[in-house]
Amino acid sequence: MHRHHHHAHDHDHDHDHDHDHGDHHSHDHDHPHASHGPGHNHPHGHRAPVQWQTPHQPEGGTRVTAPEADLDKVEKAFVEAFVTATDPTSFLRLARVPFELKSGDVSLRLLRVEIDALTDVGSLTPHLGGGTFRYDPLPANFVSQRRRLRFVYFDGTDLRALSYAELRDAERSP
Repeated sequence: MHRHHHHAHDHDHDHDHDHDHGDHHSHDHDHPHASHGPGHNHPHGHRAPVQWQTPHQPEGGTRVTAPEADLDKVEKAFVEAFVTATDPTSFLRLARVPFELKSGDVSLRLLRVEIDALTDVGSLTPHLGGGTFRYDPLPANFVSQRRRLRFVYFDGTDLRALSYAELRDAERSP
């Protein structure tokens, strides 16, 4: 029989345990247990709570889609692989990038994939009142480099540049 006390404490403590060996005799003995922290009887690794519920949708409303997890990492992997692809058209097909896309009543047709290398080497800080700015070159440890990915579509009149996130959203829209 376990007798646990459930108050918060931060010290080692003993528990009485009854042991039944199945041959019609039993015995009691005490042995120490290390503290597992307030409110914990057993050591467990830290686990995040599990969210399993689906939020209720308003009646007649459209289903809300959650943003795609790690989309920035997927985009980075796309950029790294696309720039070295020997067959960019096949790569786009493999990545399921649509060559033609419906956006509302408009048909978009993919013309180009743009990948820009950006390096921030300076910063602007507005002065009080916002009318003027202070410019400072960034020290090397604050310089940031990134790539920007754009899918350029033609809508029949103009060019439309879509980010990777905008393209994924457009693919999921009816």
